[in-house]
Amino acid sequence: MIYQAYGAQADFLDLVRPLAAAAGTALRLPWPLLAPGWPIRNLAGALDTFANLTVTHARLPFAIDSARVGDRLVPVREEPVHSTPFATLLHFKKDLETAQPRVLVVAPLSGHFATLLRATVKTMLADHDVYITDWGNIRDAPLAEGRFDFNSFVDHVIEFLRVMGPGAHVVAVCQPCVPVLAAAALMAEDRDEAQPRSMTLMAGPVDTRVNPTKVNELAAKRPISWFEQNLTAKVPRRFKGAGRRVYPGFMQLAAFISMNLERHLRSFKDMAEARADGDLTKLQVLQTFYEEYFAVMDLPAEFYLETVKMVFQDHVLPLGKLEVHGRRVDPRAIKRTALLTVEGERDDICGLGQTLAAQELCSGLRQYMKAHHVQTGVGHYGVFNGRRWNTEIYPKLRDMIQMTS
Repeated sequence: MIYQAYGAQADFLDLVRPLAAAAGTALRLPWPLLAPGWPIRNLAGALDTFANLTVTHARLPFAIDSARVGDRLVPVREEPVHSTPFATLLHFKKDLETAQPRVLVVAPLSGHFATLLRATVKTMLADHDVYITDWGNIRDAPLAEGRFDFNSFVDHVIEFLRVMGPGAHVVAVCQPCVPVLAAAALMAEDRDEAQPRSMTLMAGPVDTRVNPTKVNELAAKRPISWFEQNLTAKVPRRFKGAGRRVYPGFMQLAAFISMNLERHLRSFKDMAEARADGDLTKLQVLQTFYEEYFAVMDLPAEFYLETVKMVFQDHVLPLGKLEVHGRRVDPRAIKRTALLTVEGERDDICGLGQTLAAQELCSGLRQYMKAHHVQTGVGHYGVFNGRRWNTEIYPKLRDMIQMTS
């Protein structure tokens, strides 16, 4: 019923938004009978903001047409390299004479599309041959395609690295840090030729017992049966994945917004004022962010529930109990993949020390192959987006990759 209720509300709002847009336009017309002090422009800005803030369920374009490589502006085109029913290995192809280090960016499967990492990719393109895990919206995957669980995520990382071939590097952002670490450990144990040369784990929940945040506390507060009963739903008939059980993206979005409600309300107010004042530069920045932030995807229920239980409740990786397809994961097997861990000082989603825990788990690595960086002054998103990512974090990632290429 959750999905049906959301669908009915969304359909109603889709009918109301054009009316709000029309009202905003009308209020900008000259109305001589209204007193000069009336806040007409502000009301019009608020109506326009409401009309343009809408939740979508399709991936927006990456819209990366070029990248600056040295003193050249090089065209970039998206090239699907390999696909499964659940994801595409997407290559940001550049025509260069000199080969650059190949890097797989593993995007989170946590309610937003891989385009959330657009700025991350754009920065990395200057020095790297970048690929990304372009996850599909699971509600568009027919039931006949089968399940997608934690094991499937690990399988995809290994499969994509093998498609890219030996000598690649991997960068995991947030939630994928655990399955990427698992994939690297299994590949190391198998002496897989495609095991990555370096692995960068950024703001990921490797050990959520360390410095737990509100997100961690909420996940541990209730039994997994509560999450299954209250936070998962079946995809309605009108979608290709009809009947598939999912954790709806709109519920994850609501959770994210509620965590920082005051900040988002302030941003909505800023958007309305920017529209009223004709401040197009400020409006564009805010609108671009929320267009991406409000583009949401559903998660497979089995993957979501396993992640909650294994990562946030049972802490199976740091306790040495994580298994993939019944096989124990041992990070100590990693001996050839250099490790960089990155955390944000003000991260309220993944607390300080949670990603650092990977350093101790990878005890088979020699010390000179390991590095850790805490970025001052940034929260969760600042680890992979924004000025400090570009000027302080990225250079360390680039140096690690160059050192091991």
